[in-house]
Amino acid sequence: MPTSPTSRRRISRLVVSAAGTALLLSSGTSLAHAAEPHWSDADAVRFWTPERMASATDPARPAQPAGPPSPARPTAAAAAAMPTAQHTPGLRSVGTIFSFTTDPTTDRMRAHKCSASVVESPGHDLILTAGHCDGGKAVFVPMYTSAYPLDKQPFGFYRISRWYADNRYVHGTKKPVSDLDFAFGRLEPSESGAQAQDVVGANKLVRTPGYLNKVTMVGYPSSHNPKDQAVRCPAQTEALPGFYQIQAKCRGMWGGVSGGPWFSAVDWSKGTGTIIGNVGGYNGGGNDADVDWLTYSPMYGDWFFRLYEEAKSDHPTSHGTSYQQPPLPYSMGDGETWSHARLLASGEYTGDGKGDLIVVWTDGEVTLYTGDGNGGFTGERRLAAPNGTWKNVKSLTGGDFSGGTGSDLLAVFGSGEVRLFPDVGTKGLAGGTGLAGSGSVWKNAAQITAGGFGTGGYVTDLLVRWSDGEVTDYTGVGDKGFGTEHRLQKPNATWKGATLLAAGQFTGGDRWDTLVRWSDGRVSQFQDTGPGGLGDQHTMSSAGSVWSQDSVMTAGGYDPDGRPDDLVVRRSDGETGMYAHTGATFGTESMLVAPQ
Repeated sequence: MPTSPTSRRRISRLVVSAAGTALLLSSGTSLAHAAEPHWSDADAVRFWTPERMASATDPARPAQPAGPPSPARPTAAAAAAMPTAQHTPGLRSVGTIFSFTTDPTTDRMRAHKCSASVVESPGHDLILTAGHCDGGKAVFVPMYTSAYPLDKQPFGFYRISRWYADNRYVHGTKKPVSDLDFAFGRLEPSESGAQAQDVVGANKLVRTPGYLNKVTMVGYPSSHNPKDQAVRCPAQTEALPGFYQIQAKCRGMWGGVSGGPWFSAVDWSKGTGTIIGNVGGYNGGGNDADVDWLTYSPMYGDWFFRLYEEAKSDHPTSHGTSYQQPPLPYSMGDGETWSHARLLASGEYTGDGKGDLIVVWTDGEVTLYTGDGNGGFTGERRLAAPNGTWKNVKSLTGGDFSGGTGSDLLAVFGSGEVRLFPDVGTKGLAGGTGLAGSGSVWKNAAQITAGGFGTGGYVTDLLVRWSDGEVTDYTGVGDKGFGTEHRLQKPNATWKGATLLAAGQFTGGDRWDTLVRWSDGRVSQFQDTGPGGLGDQHTMSSAGSVWSQDSVMTAGGYDPDGRPDDLVVRRSDGETGMYAHTGATFGTESMLVAPQ
């Protein structure tokens, strides 16, 4: 198996087991279908005794006994940092589905249990769950409480009279049609005549914004749950490669949580919130090889909202016989991969006026991420395969040194060699111009960063922090040499503790500013750095702060204004984010890569 970062980013490490038993819909069935007729609230109460309710299981995430760790389990460090689902009394708008249907092969009654949530509808009578949870004679119990029988539940129970599911979905599948694992159920009024939404409220459904989201998952595990209570877990989502789905890591998401909502916002006092996903999708939403910590959700796009509208209007329409995935949002990969990002360099490498990012990985691979001009990226391109040469690069920076249409890359190698690679977005990394040879004084250069430090409108100046703490500014650097050197700091112990440098136009002056992350975690900003000095120093973060986890950083112009004041940071756990419009304080943070 390839081991390069690019290969790792393109491999979905999913260990799967056989899908659980489920009711199947053929590709030709109607979108909506009625629940089994000839039963009443009284029938439900008689059948769903407390014992049967306690023994119900999820059809696609079957309960499995705890066993030895599977090969898919995370490392000890990653597991320790992973959130764990916590018991909660629940939300009044979220509950369980109990259903039973006749098994034609044995003529016995078969039960399963899933989670569901009440969602906004004109009739005040719709729930959302997973597609693999529909079918059969079913009841929805909001804020299910195991201490009470069905007819004594705090918010009652509601029979499901009609199901709405995409006819192309196949239960338990590991194929792209698992993107369609969502369904709606229409509820009958309670015995008192009340509609569910009027009793418990309703949740708002919105499009899944993208792959990276902060969510709170809520559901009712039917195994490994002695308290038989709801659980909730705050989690970070990321892409499920190759699928129009997201995934989240949280221990304790056992069978029974299928269909449970993923909230982007929730008001626990009101019992409702905004939903952007539900447990479902690949392999029925998880439980691969008895793994309780990796859970999936379909993304809510056009097909989801088409089904939602059809359910609200009770106007089912067949969605055809085949499913073609929509264009998948671009994903930069995961935290495990990005923990190997060793060096970053910002610039307009493609010459389109939008900020791009070059990454040097620990194995020597070099990739170029193309910016979209809105604080994100649209794709990646390999500039160099894993190799020994780029493994030996000590520091690098982007700049306008050669006068071409795109940014150039200046690299300092451990041997003391310095090479300038002009217009790398179009010319690549072949050759380059040597500015210093192996064994030169540049073997003592610890860090470099380019900027406009007072010599004009182009990024042609170079700030260097030497291993003995000396700091120098080279103005007018080009393909003919390093220009003019200016000493800004004599060798000193303080600057020996500077671990990271980044330059940008943070405070709006003609000269760029310099950010320094010190070994104790402090971050300082030196405003208006130039040939005459580093500028005024301001503290942005104190010692021991979260910035002690900052492993690599660079600054560039990644949003529409093009101003180089957007700070990109890779932390020790692989999480990579952008602080847009950084000034005297850090700007607005957005996540580019979720932590491992």
